[in-house]
Amino acid sequence: MGFDDVIVAVAIGLVLVVLLLGLANMLRGGSANRSQQLMRLRVLLQFVAIVVIMGVIWWRAA
Repeated sequence: MGFDDVIVAVAIGLVLVVLLLGLANMLRGGSANRSQQLMRLRVLLQFVAIVVIMGVIWWRAA
């Protein structure tokens, strides 16, 4: 497993962790404001993960 594989796995893992935190917050009836913050963070992390994945694809094709 190369460095680029690790970066992709970390990016995807962070998205999964924030998604699960948001779901747990909603299921236990937590703050709606906290759910919104987690949702915004998830969307941002998804963007970063896509950029990282596209960068790795570009790097491997070069």
